[in-house]
Amino acid sequence: MRNIRKFRLYSWIILSMFFITMCVPPSSGPEDNTALEQAKLDSLRRLKCPRFMSSAAEYYRNRNWRETVEMYSQITELGCDEYDPVLAPPEEIYQYYAIGHEYLGEFSESEKVILKGLQKLPKNVSLRKRLAYSYKKQNKLDMYINEMERLMDLTENDTGLMTELSDAYEDLERYDDQIYILKKLLKKDPNNEIAQGDLALALEKSGEDPLEYIKERFENNRDNVSYGLDYADRLIKNNRNVEAINIYKKVIRADGSNKIAYRKIGEVYFEIDDLESSSKAYEELYMLDPRDIKTAIKISDIYIELNQYNEAIKWAKKADKVSRSSGEAISQIGKVYYKGFQSCRSEIISLDDRIVASLAYEEFDKAEKKGFRRNSGSMQWLKENEVLFGKANWFMLDPQSKSIGFIKPSSSCYNWVYDKLMKQPGW
Repeated sequence: MRNIRKFRLYSWIILSMFFITMCVPPSSGPEDNTALEQAKLDSLRRLKCPRFMSSAAEYYRNRNWRETVEMYSQITELGCDEYDPVLAPPEEIYQYYAIGHEYLGEFSESEKVILKGLQKLPKNVSLRKRLAYSYKKQNKLDMYINEMERLMDLTENDTGLMTELSDAYEDLERYDDQIYILKKLLKKDPNNEIAQGDLALALEKSGEDPLEYIKERFENNRDNVSYGLDYADRLIKNNRNVEAINIYKKVIRADGSNKIAYRKIGEVYFEIDDLESSSKAYEELYMLDPRDIKTAIKISDIYIELNQYNEAIKWAKKADKVSRSSGEAISQIGKVYYKGFQSCRSEIISLDDRIVASLAYEEFDKAEKKGFRRNSGSMQWLKENEVLFGKANWFMLDPQSKSIGFIKPSSSCYNWVYDKLMKQPGW
């Protein structure tokens, strides 16, 4: 009987323990904890991400850059883009986040933000452009160029990037790399004149003669007068003046109103001492712009070199008329008289020599009073060498000459002088 009671007691204890064990909940595992944490995070994101994104956009629109970066910092920490990439697109978040730092001048912070964004969007061109920009602003030029080259692999046809990369290569004097990228650019945009000019300069700086490239460029585009002018200028630098003249003529045939070509060809003719051709070129230039007094003065100077003082004085007076008696034009009249006097004067200064010397002095004096003092040395020479017409010379004139109140030269060497030397007070 006692044994039966013990058995029942033991059975009851075992059964009780079984029920107790069944009622205790099982301990939770790692997977259950992760799911719980994720649920809490999703709940937090669902609540805060829309509000954070709205606030960030508002701060950005109002150019409140400090609050902008603070808000985008919270957005990225919360992982809103991972929760809802439509509501919080990562390409937008990291770009605007970086721009906020840029406006604050925090380019190293901008770099960090972009690098974080590129971990999620490694092929995003906009972010890589901003990264290159941040490197450039931090003067990390090698990293800037590396990033630009990476961008070139992502965007084959972006000529703007090619131009920026070319400029960077030029700054670092990497001319071979610059030549390569410019040639690539010109394949995409063959009419890019800036790139063409940069390529010519890069070739020159790298030690190559760009003349053949410039020649080919003009021959393939005969109607582009700027290419012709550039080619002719390069020929002049290589002392190939006659060839340059022929190119200028081609430019003029293509564009008969091109003032640069007429001026340049006039200069080259003058350099090779073909003064007649030079004067013709400048006269054609003057016809294109009859109010250009510097061209008229240049023509006058050429005729002085040719000892054709009748033409020299005509062009000097054209300049005077057009400029309404500017100091420079008046001085040019005096210069013609001065040079003519020096060319015609006899060993013993004649009366005609004195008349023309005095006409030169009077014009120089008028020009000085208008502020043009370039001929003060010539004026000084005329006074010191006592070649001017004075009171004693007037006294020696015949009565008939005195009665008309002026005098003019009469010798054949001065037959181009039509101005009169008027009697001065006190004579």
